[in-house]
Amino acid sequence: MSIKNLNEFVEASKQKDLSQDAFELESSHLLEVKLNGRVWAKSGSMVAYRGGVKFVRQGLMEQGLGNLLKKAISGEGTQLMKMEGQGRVYIADAGKKITLLRLNGESIFVNGNDVLAYEDGVQSDIKMMRKVSGMMSGGLFNIKLSGSGVVAITSHYEPLTLAVTPDQPVFTDPNATVAWSGGLSPDIVTDISLGTLFGRGSGESIQLKFAGTGWVVVQPYEEVYFQQTS
Repeated sequence: MSIKNLNEFVEASKQKDLSQDAFELESSHLLEVKLNGRVWAKSGSMVAYRGGVKFVRQGLMEQGLGNLLKKAISGEGTQLMKMEGQGRVYIADAGKKITLLRLNGESIFVNGNDVLAYEDGVQSDIKMMRKVSGMMSGGLFNIKLSGSGVVAITSHYEPLTLAVTPDQPVFTDPNATVAWSGGLSPDIVTDISLGTLFGRGSGESIQLKFAGTGWVVVQPYEEVYFQQTS
């Protein structure tokens, strides 16, 4: 690794504008939001900003009574915040890789912990897999994002997208599952013998089964989620 003087370091690492899009990756782990209005982001993801920006934690009734009830049932730990005003905001999530996706009327399901930010034109709806709520701490929830706009999702390391076809279902570890296409609805399956083999505390191996036509995104990492108590 070469040693840089101060001027070389500043030049190499300084913020650069390479596009006019509202969401721009400064690196694969850091997102710049050119804020002009309102954007939703994961609470606590801001690392720096400039300009007239106001951060407001999502209110209890912010996105409807239905989502409030789902949060209460699921014990959902991910909190969102509104970023409002005009300026530049830089956000990240524990150094995870960030992927930007543009929705044009489509829908995508994302693991609740892997939603980093989305534009105001995107609608969100919390989905809870109740069958798994008694098997995993805090249950298992995801967020359906739909409409038009850009969403930023995160993964540990490089994500892998697997095709799902009617004759080739895909089985995934819930803790390694990042996202899937809007037309899929995974089932919960368990394999007690597999769970015993790997020594899982519950004695069961919990898997998601994706059947139909679409795709599912996984990461090479099993993420452990901690339920937020506040």
